[in-house]
Amino acid sequence: MSRANHLWGAPHIHGELLKLGFTLAQSTVARYMYRGPPSQGRRAFLTNHIDGIAAIDLFVLPTITFRLLYCLVILRHGRRLWVSFGVTTNPTAEWISRQITEAFPWDSAPRYLIRDRDTAYGAVFGERLRAMGIRDRPIAPRSPWQNPYVERLIGTIRRECLDHVIVFGQAHLRRILRQYAGYYNGSRIHRSLDKDAPFHRAIERIGVIKSQPVLGGLHHQYCRI
Repeated sequence: MSRANHLWGAPHIHGELLKLGFTLAQSTVARYMYRGPPSQGRRAFLTNHIDGIAAIDLFVLPTITFRLLYCLVILRHGRRLWVSFGVTTNPTAEWISRQITEAFPWDSAPRYLIRDRDTAYGAVFGERLRAMGIRDRPIAPRSPWQNPYVERLIGTIRRECLDHVIVFGQAHLRRILRQYAGYYNGSRIHRSLDKDAPFHRAIERIGVIKSQPVLGGLHHQYCRI
């Protein structure tokens, strides 16, 4: 009975057995109930569906005049691809919804989108996801470790880029992030990708090694020509 009705607990099954003329204790039913495979945990979910998952998050950055700018980043899990970013002073649900539409045109939308429970994601945002066929997967309250890939991306952006520059305004921040995103996707190696870049970087064995500075020499791109 427990095998055929996975949603039934011991009290329900005990009641059914009583109605069928079996006299026994509920504790006995609980002891012999079928124990199926454990439910899929968060880590297993991320691993099993990695190619169909994207993640989104906001972080805050002050400018030289102490004006707060909000940056939205979107990451695809499969290749750790930094899909898109947006900068604003007022991250409304409508603005975030437009970022999602621009990040996933046509049939490129992921199956799942992981996010935190920030109040900036309103009803309009949920409606946009449903219209695009994306299943919303908010994490538990105050549990950023449940959205690890995009949290790591934000940490990397800060450590390798924004902690070393002074931002003057929105246009300046967009320019900086555009340059760093190109380096991040095309050249920066990732241990999780077996020392490859999100956009596959072919091994070059012939030619003279040249370097190109990124962000004024904060990083360098190397290639053979």
